[in-house]
Amino acid sequence: SGITIYRLLDQPSGLYEYKVFGVLEGCSPALLADVYMDLDYRKQWDQYVKELYEKESDEQMVAYWEVKYPFPLSNRDYVYTRQRRDLDVDGRKIYVVLAQSISAPQFPEKSGVIRVKQYKQSLAIESDGKKGSRVFMYYFDNPGGQIPSWLINWAAKNGVPNFLKDMVKACQNYHK
Repeated sequence: SGITIYRLLDQPSGLYEYKVFGVLEGCSPALLADVYMDLDYRKQWDQYVKELYEKESDEQMVAYWEVKYPFPLSNRDYVYTRQRRDLDVDGRKIYVVLAQSISAPQFPEKSGVIRVKQYKQSLAIESDGKKGSRVFMYYFDNPGGQIPSWLINWAAKNGVPNFLKDMVKACQNYHK
């Protein structure tokens, strides 16, 4: 599937922000949005998830996500809020998901795991006019710690298309 990635350097951190455009074939927008929001299901298809759950905090749902990093690097974890909106724009149905890291005292940092304090992701999904979805994703993540920026940038550049491919597979196996 055609996936194009643009990146923009974030000067202070030396890291890139990513914008990803692509068409995911054979997966409808409504299904893709459901799969993306379903954290329990994600544990089954995303090999990098160590722990992932959501709980209520200050009247909003907050997600906790621990990501497996390859040895000798420490795992990273994220605490973030996410919202889904199903929009109607001139008769086009667009599904939007926004996620952003927050600090929440109910999720104290764990020893040996590095907390990612800057994480932002937005996803917009609409029909490609056939049976698939057109996807736009914005992504920024500062994993902290002593990882060289070339490695972080390499991982982001390769990780995003792989994640989208895995998500298409996940769509095909999804049963609510």
